[in-house]
Amino acid sequence: MKYKAIVFDLDGVLCNTDKYHYLAWKQLTDELGINFDEQINNRLRGIGRMDSLNIILESYEEAFSNEEKVALTEKKNTYYKKYLEDLSEKDLLPEIKDTLDKLRAKKLKLAIGSSSKNTKLILKQLGLGNYFDAISDGTNIHKSKPDPEVYLKASIFLNIQPQDCLVVEDALSGIQAATAAGMDCAAIGDGVRYNLARYSLNTFSELLNIV
Repeated sequence: MKYKAIVFDLDGVLCNTDKYHYLAWKQLTDELGINFDEQINNRLRGIGRMDSLNIILESYEEAFSNEEKVALTEKKNTYYKKYLEDLSEKDLLPEIKDTLDKLRAKKLKLAIGSSSKNTKLILKQLGLGNYFDAISDGTNIHKSKPDPEVYLKASIFLNIQPQDCLVVEDALSGIQAATAAGMDCAAIGDGVRYNLARYSLNTFSELLNIV
């Protein structure tokens, strides 16, 4: 086999919680009287919570202290987790579950590489709570993508060298992070249009043709 492990970004690859992020940020920005729309939301894909807030505050005249920013991100996350209660196993596409099962049957290690601090909650809601051999996420990293930390830690947790890992990503920052980590990347969804990944996937199941 070309690879020993597959490391998946979460949002936009295994599931889509963009709408919940949008609703949570919208609820917060409406309270603050800050303009927030789909165009701004698209800039937040693949990056961490504090970096997202800084983008949202670019046009806001009032300055916030770091402590106030932390409080705002925690408030947004409270809203987000409330919206996540609507997420369930029905939101996991059959193609994804089937492909994951076939990858496991090939004896490949599977991991998550996500900036989200809610990774375990999302996986539980999707019925994938104990499905992965390692989880590198916002609870154990200090730098968001495009920094490679999230993927390098995944390889450490798996005890597999970066060059033996394949990353599946849909965001530009994630593809850049995978490349910086010395890992091959398979782009899916919006990630395909950047032409930066080694592989381009039209469907999730095409992963089986690569590994």
